[in-house]
Amino acid sequence: MNSSVDLGVISVLLERFEKQRLPRALSIKEKVDNGECLEDYDIEFLKEVFADAQEIMPMGHRHPEYQELIGKITSLYHEITERGLKNQELKSGH
Repeated sequence: MNSSVDLGVISVLLERFEKQRLPRALSIKEKVDNGECLEDYDIEFLKEVFADAQEIMPMGHRHPEYQELIGKITSLYHEITERGLKNQELKSGH
């Protein structure tokens, strides 16, 4: 894939992240930080995000200027899933 196509895809994904994904992710993070469990629709949302991440990772390697941002995004979703899992374990008594 050429650089201008990469940058076009990255631009679209970053806009989607900023306007749709990030607000919802922060809302879910607040929810799990308050001890709540992930709902099925939260898990489906996170699966969509991971699919986006799989798509953008190779481009991140070709465009190092985006690697830090991609790392921060990945870290945020990892925190959400880890906390959600921990909350589920506490709720179920395991």
